[in-house]
Amino acid sequence: MPKMKTKSSAKKRFKVTASGRVVAAQAGKQHGMIKRSNKFLRNARGTTTLCSADEKTVKSYMPYAR
Repeated sequence: MPKMKTKSSAKKRFKVTASGRVVAAQAGKQHGMIKRSNKFLRNARGTTTLCSADEKTVKSYMPYAR
């Protein structure tokens, strides 16, 4: 069997934790910060874990992520 391909965009954006959860950057912080509330910006710092439905999609993009 040939090797399965990993989506290059997914390996740059997501990371799989030791327990198998998928970690991603917070959404909505690329531009337009003036219109966003301070509470939104505070809560959108750092990274977050994806919900199980999104995890399933991302894991299909990265077959060798453990």
